[in-house]
Amino acid sequence: MFKQIVTLVRGRVQDAADDVAEANALSILRQQIRDCAAAIDAARRSAALATAQLDQETRHHAGLVEQIARLETRTMSALEQGKVELAREGAEVIARIENDREASEVAQRSFTAEIAKLKSTIRASETRLRELERGQRLAVAAQNTLRLRQTHPSMPSSTLKEAEETLGRLRARQKLEEVSEAALADMEVTWCPQGLEDRLAEAG
Repeated sequence: MFKQIVTLVRGRVQDAADDVAEANALSILRQQIRDCAAAIDAARRSAALATAQLDQETRHHAGLVEQIARLETRTMSALEQGKVELAREGAEVIARIENDREASEVAQRSFTAEIAKLKSTIRASETRLRELERGQRLAVAAQNTLRLRQTHPSMPSSTLKEAEETLGRLRARQKLEEVSEAALADMEVTWCPQGLEDRLAEAG
């Protein structure tokens, strides 16, 4: 019995949580979109930092290559001059620098792969975020329309019909006024002596 009570309480808590989430779905969605945008911004900063580190590593690698070339030239010159000990030291240093060069190349490949992965993730995330933002705008519009219908169930159609009826009455009144003015003008011409004289003259 106790287990059933615990299960019932847990069920009601979950139902309440679901009701809250449902009632505040748009607010939750807006916050989730803000969180997504912040995560994308953080990913952009990470990509920018990785790019800067790659540039730095590339310059470091170029320096190592130049240093190896200079040391090789001088080591060969020392060997040609019979300075074997000095040439041996030069060769040891070149070997250590070559190890650094190889490590730098590994780091560059790692940075390049990571940057490509980050950029791909960012592009995909930006596309999904734009879709979410469009969906949010549509959801807001749909909710506003639903709220309007719930507040005034027959308002749009009834208001349009009333406006059309008002326009019809206005046009009918204007037409009646035009006909009345024309009839009045005819009466004035008929009852005016000068008008009658003019009409008789026109008739010969």
